[in-house]
Amino acid sequence: MSTAPAPARDRTDVLVSVRGVSKRFAGRGRRQTRTALDGFDLEVREGEFLCLLGPSGCGKSTLLDMLAGFSRPDAGQLTVDGSPVVGPGPERGVLFQTPHLFPWLTTRDNVLYGPRARHQVDAEVRRRADELLATVGLEGAADAYPHELSGGMRHRAAFARVLINRPRLLLMDEPFGALDAITRVAMQRFLLHLWERDRITIVFVTHDVEEAVLLGDRICVMTGSPGRLRATFEVDLPRPRELDVVDTLEFVRLKRQVREALEGPAS
Repeated sequence: MSTAPAPARDRTDVLVSVRGVSKRFAGRGRRQTRTALDGFDLEVREGEFLCLLGPSGCGKSTLLDMLAGFSRPDAGQLTVDGSPVVGPGPERGVLFQTPHLFPWLTTRDNVLYGPRARHQVDAEVRRRADELLATVGLEGAADAYPHELSGGMRHRAAFARVLINRPRLLLMDEPFGALDAITRVAMQRFLLHLWERDRITIVFVTHDVEEAVLLGDRICVMTGSPGRLRATFEVDLPRPRELDVVDTLEFVRLKRQVREALEGPAS
């Protein structure tokens, strides 16, 4: 464990750079403000699966919003592949706790929404949409509407809709938090296999220590508001990683260390 951000192995492979980022929100009173992040620094390597853990209100979702381009920092800079983040872009895919599918569109048309909005739908894009539906196990539900899909199926449809844009970076904000235990395990297995196949860079926010250790290459534990990095952990568990790794001594030991850091003092 360390108390500072783990350095990138090689600066040339850094995809995401967060430097001195601060973000404040106005409170109810005229002079009251809440500081979500204060001088926050982070680097994410190309192809890395990074998990962010921290108490509610520590700025995890705020950081993802800024990386997605949905909001701007009050100070500091965020870059992706060397370019400042100034707004949303298809190279950054975002998945939330609730999959936001358009109820009036079929599964296939939901997947095609991004290319269609950019006027880029042709035979090749339609073929890729069908391939992605097969990849996520929804080839038989291509013509179904969201209300006809289970919770896990809607999450997989949302994955396909993001992946058709070929994102360099996937930002995931507690995407499995609202799922039942069985569906959550199925989605964790699905994500592990998908990442191990494509190695998309992922920043994954979760409150679940076991989920972070199971999925991540590296875990960053944040303090309470204002959010700062308290500790980082390299996850040296072998890949490909199956769900039975949770029963190993190495997994249990690392899970305990991460939990102790998460529950430690704020300073």
